[in-house]
Amino acid sequence: MIGPPSCEFAPGPLRAMSSRPLHVRWLGRTKYRDAYALQHALALRGTDDWLLCQEHEPTYTMGVRTDPANVLVDPATVGAELVRADRGGDVTFHGPGQLTAYPVLTLPGRGAGDKPDTPAYVRTVEQVVIDTLSDLGLPGATRLDDYPGVWIARPGQRPRKIAAIGVRMAHNRTLHGVALNVCPDLGFFEHIVPCGITEYGVTSLAAEGIDVGLEEATDAFIARAAQRWGGGPIDRSDVVWRHHVTDLAPFSRPAPDGGTADPSPIDPPSTTLPPT
Repeated sequence: MIGPPSCEFAPGPLRAMSSRPLHVRWLGRTKYRDAYALQHALALRGTDDWLLCQEHEPTYTMGVRTDPANVLVDPATVGAELVRADRGGDVTFHGPGQLTAYPVLTLPGRGAGDKPDTPAYVRTVEQVVIDTLSDLGLPGATRLDDYPGVWIARPGQRPRKIAAIGVRMAHNRTLHGVALNVCPDLGFFEHIVPCGITEYGVTSLAAEGIDVGLEEATDAFIARAAQRWGGGPIDRSDVVWRHHVTDLAPFSRPAPDGGTADPSPIDPPSTTLPPT
């Protein structure tokens, strides 16, 4: 159960004020390029508000300010793809066990102008993550000056980033968002300089001793996001959550030898027409 809105950062005018629904979609495991194309199409060719949640296939993404030297290996050698994106920030990793969420929202202009307050929006995204972590049993997450994202910084310990944030504004519409480490393979971060930060490392809910799955973390995040950005009804639809192999259609299940399963358990379509 989520708690009341945090008073640490008041979202002010960045909270959705219209009665339009917030369309929430859990997309399952997707390729980064596919999610990239989808969010840009929704942002530039529509007006509805969306929250796209997924986990990606292993991918390193380079923001507009990425130093190529921060990519330490050929991504293909570690089973990952390298993609250049139009978000802010440096290089980061997306992969299984990580919740990647893209809010596609229309934001009001700042003051009497027509440009949204991008730093304020980033702080709103950070607060959604901070509140989500508290709901999942990891209180005390925080911000660090000059380092966007969400951090675990306990007394006597070096800060560790648990969520990376990179956004872009296009015609008052938001793009990109947040990557929250739930239970990814943190070894992938060893092949880059995450976000260009050399002095601090990365962590995850699992590494911090919080035993939650991606589905539970996603539900908690969506609840907090809806609280911040949902000015009207919440329209949520999910693709199937794969908990075990039987969640897949029989023809999609792997065979013991690693190939495709024998489709013989499924009755073949009849070639005899029923009587009229």
